[in-house]
Amino acid sequence: MSLDPKQTHVLHEWKHGKPLIACSFDPTGRYLFTSSEDYTLQRWNLEDGSKVAWEAHDSWIRDIAFLPGGETVITAGCDDRIIFWPVTGDKPQPRAEVVAHKGWIRSVDVSSDGKLIATGGNDHLVKLWDPNGKRVRELAGHKGHVYSVFFHPDGNTLLSGDLKGVVHQWETKTGKLMRTFEAKELFSYNTGQKVDYGGVRDIALSPDGKTLAFTGLHKATNPLGAVNEPLVLLFDWAKGESIRKQPADGVKGIGWQVEFLSDGSEVCVSGGGGGGYLIFFKPAEEKPFHKLKLKDTARDMSLHPDGLQVATAHWDGYVRISRMEQKAAR
Repeated sequence: MSLDPKQTHVLHEWKHGKPLIACSFDPTGRYLFTSSEDYTLQRWNLEDGSKVAWEAHDSWIRDIAFLPGGETVITAGCDDRIIFWPVTGDKPQPRAEVVAHKGWIRSVDVSSDGKLIATGGNDHLVKLWDPNGKRVRELAGHKGHVYSVFFHPDGNTLLSGDLKGVVHQWETKTGKLMRTFEAKELFSYNTGQKVDYGGVRDIALSPDGKTLAFTGLHKATNPLGAVNEPLVLLFDWAKGESIRKQPADGVKGIGWQVEFLSDGSEVCVSGGGGGGYLIFFKPAEEKPFHKLKLKDTARDMSLHPDGLQVATAHWDGYVRISRMEQKAAR
């Protein structure tokens, strides 16, 4: 069986009410977690759409990750903190709470073996933590807000992307900076508004381990007016060289997240002045082969463990779950 993204359709629309920010499926595929501008965290049961919501941080939750096994969820907030929560229960209480950065924490990721947690924030730092919230190492070297962190499946490599369009590759055992990828197309400085704008919003690796994808925005002619377009950049992992630029011409928004699908194609979620889109690319092609218009501005995306369902968090307070279909091989 192979995927047929052109048949992607919305299965569920569940309303929270206040604008949503982040979303993430748990590793077992039982639940979807979302965060909202009302500072709450929501857990949705995928079987029936029922919701448990609770006050979680003193500010927005920017990112959500899980320890392997799906028993603990980690939230990263704009209140300087990461908080460890039980996945289940009607009234979850924090298992651990850590003041992790000075300023917003924009991204959190967990290594495949669950031994390390990475966070990146507005203090230009990347930090590594153990599963109990004890700091292991601090990685300094970025000159802008750190927007994304991503563990390579090998367990000893971490990538971090910043506002300036710089992606650093770190050796987690030593904290050594191994090399740097230049994704400058994802950064712009507007001389009139005097605004640094853009950033590497997300990082993904292809199933065969050969291709990196970075996403963000370009054509930022009016940053304060949110006039920009999404962009995906592909790099050769072994050589560290740029392979291809993948714009979505005519779509007004930011590329918030990018994921590789099981067949090697990519899906990017865009949200902004032009509303929300799921944009599908083939690595060998510059232009998208399919765009699915969503009902409202999207702000985050998560791929279900089954590889078929895609969740999107929206400004209108809805979380939407779309499904790609499979087609039989001829």
